[in-house]
Amino acid sequence: MKPTLVILAAGMASRYGSMKQVEGFGPTGETIMDYSIFDAIRAGFGKVVFIIRKEFADNFKTIFEPKLKNRIETEYVYQELNSLTAGFEIPAGRTKPWGTAHAVLCAMDAVKEPFAVINADDFYGQNAFENAAAFLNVGCSEKNYAIVGYDLVRTLSEHGTVNRGICGLDNEGKLATITERINIAKKGDTIICEDGLEPKELSQRTRVSMNFWCFDISFFSYTQKLFSNFLQQHGKELKSEFFIPIVADQFIKEGGKIEVIPTTLYGLV
Repeated sequence: MKPTLVILAAGMASRYGSMKQVEGFGPTGETIMDYSIFDAIRAGFGKVVFIIRKEFADNFKTIFEPKLKNRIETEYVYQELNSLTAGFEIPAGRTKPWGTAHAVLCAMDAVKEPFAVINADDFYGQNAFENAAAFLNVGCSEKNYAIVGYDLVRTLSEHGTVNRGICGLDNEGKLATITERINIAKKGDTIICEDGLEPKELSQRTRVSMNFWCFDISFFSYTQKLFSNFLQQHGKELKSEFFIPIVADQFIKEGGKIEVIPTTLYGLV
């Protein structure tokens, strides 16, 4: 059974004001997603699930179906504000859906095999998909997930600061924590993070998350329970978000393991 690739693309309008993920920039108009899907196909993925907003469905299908027909199976899942809220009364004034973990949860009926999750607008590199596929084929289980970890120095920008999820590792080299750090930039030979937290100086080899995760299908039932609790505790907050690291943190606290898969290529913004 080939693993599935889930691509998070529902947040495009709020982040960019346009469909950045489907704007071509390659030599023949390729999008960032084209490169990711091509690498996933070469690595042995058998299906791609796009998580989008329903109003963008026709545009997505027009762009990607001709390219992907007979190459990989495709499916489209819609993340909406009321998706999987089970009758929860959404507060007046709330317009955005509930974050990345909620987005993945929306794919529960479309995914029946171990799967990877990526952002639509990040470039990950062929090696990352090969290593993820290898893990999903032989190492993934109900109690063992994974994240692809990049060396911080390879994810910096020459055009300003970046924000990154800093991976804290346990004694076995597995994920222990993810801490969101902002305003990270290289200054001379050092990497400085000016967000008021410590440490201010970060090692070039610090492992960071680019939101490339590997999950067993048990992720869906586990996350559904956490989402229900999240809505009860934070659903009335207009800007609360249910992120994948929230699920990962609870998974670790309850005895689950999340391996940190190394990769050798650059992650780009």
